[in-house]
Amino acid sequence: MHGKNYREVKSMAYTRKEFAPGAPNSKVARFTTGKNRSDYAYVLQLISEGRVQIRHNALEAARVACNKKLALLGEDNYFLVVKTYPHIILRENKMIATAGADRLQEGMRKAFGKPIGLAARVDIGSPILELRVKAENLEVGKTAMKAATSKLPMKTKIKVIPLENPIAQ
Repeated sequence: MHGKNYREVKSMAYTRKEFAPGAPNSKVARFTTGKNRSDYAYVLQLISEGRVQIRHNALEAARVACNKKLALLGEDNYFLVVKTYPHIILRENKMIATAGADRLQEGMRKAFGKPIGLAARVDIGSPILELRVKAENLEVGKTAMKAATSKLPMKTKIKVIPLENPIAQ
């Protein structure tokens, strides 16, 4: 199925993996990247402007796109955190769409669906990614966040927060 089928928040969250045999693991490889230091000057947050579900492969694609732009700075000059965690289990009742399928499929009988993926629910104004950079790397950080925006299923905005008292180098 397509990601657009699971974008809308429609029903109650289904999160208990012990009741969903075969629920997949999250595709997000790392939730933190870079080096956490105390001398960063800015925090850039990618803020959601819609109430949606983000599939785990879209979160990983956004993280990879952002990290690819930041790799030019070096691992020691930024700290990237994925703030949302995909824990909602997505289900699909697979149907056969070929000739003669009416004799094979059961239609709505037992239509609970099998687990096919995970998603994170985000509300309006909740942060998705957070990036800490030095003052000279602010523009690179903004372009990295813009690259991550293109991988997500809703409109976002980049919020720049200056940190107080960064330690002088």
